[in-house]
Amino acid sequence: MIKIAPSPAGEAAIEPPPVDRARPRSAVSAGVGLVGLAGLTSYLLIARYAPEIAGWLGIDWGDRGPMNGPNSAIASVLACGIPMVLWSVFVDKVHRNPSTGIDWAQRRPWRETLDISLTKLAGLWATWGLIALAYAMMRFYWEGNYAFSMNLLERVAPWLLLVSVPYMLWLDRRMIEPRDGCYQFGRWLIAPGQPVDSRAMAHHFRAWAVKGFFTAFMLSIVPGNFSALVSVPMREILANPYMTGIWTINFLYLIDVHIATVGYILTLKPLDAHIRTANPYGMAWVAALICYPPFILMNNGPLDYQVNGADWGYWLQGHDGLMTLWAILLVGLIAVYAWATMAFGIRFSNLTHRGIITHGPYAFTRHPAYVSKNLSWWVGSMPFLVTSGGWAEALRNCTLLALVSGVYYWRAKTEEKHLLADPAYQAYWNWAQQHALVPRLFARLTGRKRPLIRLEPDERVGPVA
Repeated sequence: MIKIAPSPAGEAAIEPPPVDRARPRSAVSAGVGLVGLAGLTSYLLIARYAPEIAGWLGIDWGDRGPMNGPNSAIASVLACGIPMVLWSVFVDKVHRNPSTGIDWAQRRPWRETLDISLTKLAGLWATWGLIALAYAMMRFYWEGNYAFSMNLLERVAPWLLLVSVPYMLWLDRRMIEPRDGCYQFGRWLIAPGQPVDSRAMAHHFRAWAVKGFFTAFMLSIVPGNFSALVSVPMREILANPYMTGIWTINFLYLIDVHIATVGYILTLKPLDAHIRTANPYGMAWVAALICYPPFILMNNGPLDYQVNGADWGYWLQGHDGLMTLWAILLVGLIAVYAWATMAFGIRFSNLTHRGIITHGPYAFTRHPAYVSKNLSWWVGSMPFLVTSGGWAEALRNCTLLALVSGVYYWRAKTEEKHLLADPAYQAYWNWAQQHALVPRLFARLTGRKRPLIRLEPDERVGPVA
């Protein structure tokens, strides 16, 4: 709730808290994303030039080409994720953060936590069972790119079940309060009628709904983009500014997809990457889900802004100088988008709070990914030009893309409504309003500044770890 103080004129005015000029500390260091990028790039080069490397090492590679298969794509996710985990633990020492909820000096006897761990395992396995049931009942998950995700999860599932037992037994002995939402769900299952914390249980379901939905999606798109980047001959990449730009843009999207995939997988308390709260507002879920299959409204949907259109390569062909400038602009916008994902390190995911990020592009605006992504769509698709349909079709495409941009503005606002329950985000929000480049630019252009805020936690969000 915003605190209002009466102004001298008797009108309501917002009482601003003092704002330090120093940017609030980011929950993740810049090094995490950088080492992830280094690991991914190294593996990409190895996969692309595998035949040449094998020949140099005297290995018989036969007639096999680059390592561009789906298993190699998953290996590239590991190459990205492992360095980020190592940096987080050995350099940033995130496992020592109080927000993990772990006291490493504590070693409860097994008998004190065994019942808790078994109850949590019941809740965890039942949650996984519900997610598996949802996958099984929806044919969408067994078609196209999603079939790869399902096949991979089928192979991994037995190992996850096996590893979860010693992990839970080990972790609960060190947790300050092990009776979390997973425990509450397990208690509800095995001890009907006993009191449970419904808010904690609701948070547990929301967190796993995010993880289940988006992990399957991210895994489904990893192989395709990876294969294209590894397989395209260099002569085609350098054929013209358009092909060079497209390859570079796809590489930047590869960075985004890989780091995001690692983020959805590694929601672990010892890494301080757990989901502290999942967005409790229904409109936030609607705004996010309509941007992803099977609910997506953009591609071939009612908000498809590319009907009878063509991209920048079509309209600028034959003008290499202008095409080069356009490619540089697009690459710059997508680079900001990838940089915004890198800034999260192993903590990226939609609809969740996993620590407040203030470094990288977040030092310039609170929503760099949404701003850069939407600008890249306007620049890349050029909706004001169409191959047929005349000005009416162009106007329709521009209007639809404006609606898409509106959806992302809506997403930004629903995300902020969730995050503002945390005083750390309140401090960042206030700092950005006074010192970040984009809010200051808007204030100068519009001639007005948005007031600073002081909020009280929203009980619907739940406690923030």
